[in-house]
Amino acid sequence: MEMERPNLDTEMEFPQDFRCPISMELMKEPVIIATGVTYERKNIEKWFFSYKKKTCPATMQDIQNFGRDEMVSLLKTLGSSPFKVNSLKKLKEIIETGDEMKLDFILLGGLDVLFQLIVQILVDCSDFMAFRACEEALGVLQHLHISEQDDVKVIELLSKPECINSMAIILQRGSKEARVYTISILNNLANSNFNWNVIVNDQGIGMFKSMLELASDEISTKASSSALHVLIKILDSSKKSRSKAIEAGAMCTLIELLPDSNKSKCEKILHIIKLLCECADGRVAFIDHRLAIGAVAKKMFNVSETASKICVKIFSLICSFHPTEKVLEEMMSYGAVKKLVVLLHMSGPSSTKSKVLDMFKRHGNSWSRYPCFPGELKEYLGLDRHLRPENQI
Repeated sequence: MEMERPNLDTEMEFPQDFRCPISMELMKEPVIIATGVTYERKNIEKWFFSYKKKTCPATMQDIQNFGRDEMVSLLKTLGSSPFKVNSLKKLKEIIETGDEMKLDFILLGGLDVLFQLIVQILVDCSDFMAFRACEEALGVLQHLHISEQDDVKVIELLSKPECINSMAIILQRGSKEARVYTISILNNLANSNFNWNVIVNDQGIGMFKSMLELASDEISTKASSSALHVLIKILDSSKKSRSKAIEAGAMCTLIELLPDSNKSKCEKILHIIKLLCECADGRVAFIDHRLAIGAVAKKMFNVSETASKICVKIFSLICSFHPTEKVLEEMMSYGAVKKLVVLLHMSGPSSTKSKVLDMFKRHGNSWSRYPCFPGELKEYLGLDRHLRPENQI
């Protein structure tokens, strides 16, 4: 009878130093930290970066340099190894531990490393490994939380056309997670003195379509809000950008998002619609949409004072440039005129009230034909005398 052979992995006694002090298992990838204690890499990284600990698990001594030393090692690896994704994920974990690590990352030249990885896809965007490295590099960059107070070098790096073009590619072709990273970076830039003409001049309608798709995202409300915020900044920067957005179908998308939007999202959507209506193409797109007037009218008095004021501006633009019989009739039938009458009773002068009064002076005769038009308003606007037989020719 053949004797059973012992399992050397379980039977053989290994020295204690071969075992990780955290898991007590044999170490496969040992790493020595500043206190001189050796740990299994995945265990000590989890201790520092997932649990946010700043002490040595075995000695409980404070550790100040582990994150920085690990960062130096990872940045060197990114410069030499073709397998960059895992290193970038570890970098992201280190940066998430605190502002000190973010500053160290910048001081160690991390931004230049990220820039090289981000623009690499411009050489060959079909290279899967380079594409994935670009996505992860944007994930690291997103965790730096760029703001106006941050290192000017960050803004300068992101303002380079190569970087913008790479982010545009990721917005259109990247994974869902990478697209969220990218729109978050652009949203952070919106709070700084960023030159949005870099995007407007170099990008086609594809990027606007991608932003509108993110704005329509019902799962990630943060991504949706960021996309709308970025669109406002871009569209506010030039009329050229508005033409591209209109061509990308922005008006149709926004009108269809409007009915179910919450307060914050509704205000942003109305703001964008107003910006688009300042262009002739935008106004045409608005009146061509069969739900536009009704959707905007419904939001007056039902969201916020800010939203109601924007609604008035939208109707003022439409009534000034496209006062067709169809438009004026829809404003009456969807209740917009009734709500505008209410605004006339606001106490004191205001720019909103002036816009409303101007609309009634221009189109009161058309609206006064409807039975629901207030008689006292006819008298106030001097419409009665124009309707009397003796004043008719």
